[in-house]
Amino acid sequence: MHASARTAAPGNGQAAPVHTTDVLIVGGGPGGCAAALRAATHGLRTVLVEKAVFPRDKVCGDALSGKVMRALDRIDPALAAQVNADPRRMPSWGVTFVAPGGRALRVPFSRNTGAGEAPGAILPRLAFDALLFAAVQRNRNVRVFEGAPARSYERTATGWRVTLEGGTVIHGRLVLAADGANSHFARHVAGLPMKPRHHAAGVRAYYRGIQGLDPQGFIELHFLRELLPGYLWIFPLPDGRANVGLGLRGDRVRERRLDLKAELLRLIATHPTLKDRFDGAEPEGPVQGMGLPLGSERHRLSGDGYMLIGDAGHLIDPFTGEGISHAMISGAHAADVAHEALASGRTDAGFLRTYDARVWRRLGQELAISTRLQDLAHQAWLFDFVVRRANNNPALADTISSMFTDLDLRARLKQPGFYMDLVLGRRLSKRGPA
Repeated sequence: MHASARTAAPGNGQAAPVHTTDVLIVGGGPGGCAAALRAATHGLRTVLVEKAVFPRDKVCGDALSGKVMRALDRIDPALAAQVNADPRRMPSWGVTFVAPGGRALRVPFSRNTGAGEAPGAILPRLAFDALLFAAVQRNRNVRVFEGAPARSYERTATGWRVTLEGGTVIHGRLVLAADGANSHFARHVAGLPMKPRHHAAGVRAYYRGIQGLDPQGFIELHFLRELLPGYLWIFPLPDGRANVGLGLRGDRVRERRLDLKAELLRLIATHPTLKDRFDGAEPEGPVQGMGLPLGSERHRLSGDGYMLIGDAGHLIDPFTGEGISHAMISGAHAADVAHEALASGRTDAGFLRTYDARVWRRLGQELAISTRLQDLAHQAWLFDFVVRRANNNPALADTISSMFTDLDLRARLKQPGFYMDLVLGRRLSKRGPA
């Protein structure tokens, strides 16, 4: 049985411990855990290394879309049930969009709001990630090194030689890099650049006592003129708490020379749609920042002996900020391709392109549509127009809600003329292409 371990520097005269494995996963977030659990179902020898010691927090919006829960259910139904039963989980039945002009569009995730299991949820990443990580630690086919940053990567004839802090060496035939938005492997080994046009910066804080939180857990996205093409969010949590934050594309942050932490505090104190709601609200802890590598441009996700998962592969939705489900989906695909590659004896870049094809086939169209919607949000007048139209157009409301639900994007989103029909007031078909 594999056990969780923490590394330590070897004593005088002692050789560094050496471990050999089929699959080495770097990063124990949702993407890395999904890959580890999936790899275990294939019977692969798997090592997961995580630089932090759990439970550890992750700066995030804390929203779990239906896609997250569906991805988790496919990997481990019992674990999905455990997450749904967690008392720290806040059911979410929809999303409220607030256009730059101040008009709101309340879009339920389901026509049967309040009946059965909510399609979405909000659960602090501190809790969600710890649940996933604990499941990996319990798995007999996975060895976990916790509190063990990877310090160097060396390509060898048979795979990779990875040295952890403290001196432990791991030889792995394949590396699955799931080490997040600031992935050392993606940047310095795979050579994936961080482009401001395809990267966003975000900040987040927790508050208690905000006025007017939706009793059905509707999440709020405020597309304020000051933030376009980004937005400010308010995600309700149990006990009257909320996750409050904002995100904006990196090139816009640079152009405007914004201090996002200061901007968040300024907006909630002075903006007409927010200030009264935050009057008397109390912050819980400091405002914290995060990086969001966006999937608004296609790029390589694999190479000789490696695959990039989730944020490390720049797979965050450029409109919704969705990252957890994409990490888990790509993690499961990476484990499947790893199994096929090792069975065939091929871990070269040519074979691993299969991974790229599967991920882009699953997420590419959705990400392309989200990139178009991000561009739409940049035009304040057009965004206001669409929200006004959507208030009286169920088809458009369904389209917008599909970006946040557990349903695949509907076929009609693939029709190039759909958005033009919307703007011109033409009748929208409820059916996708035949």
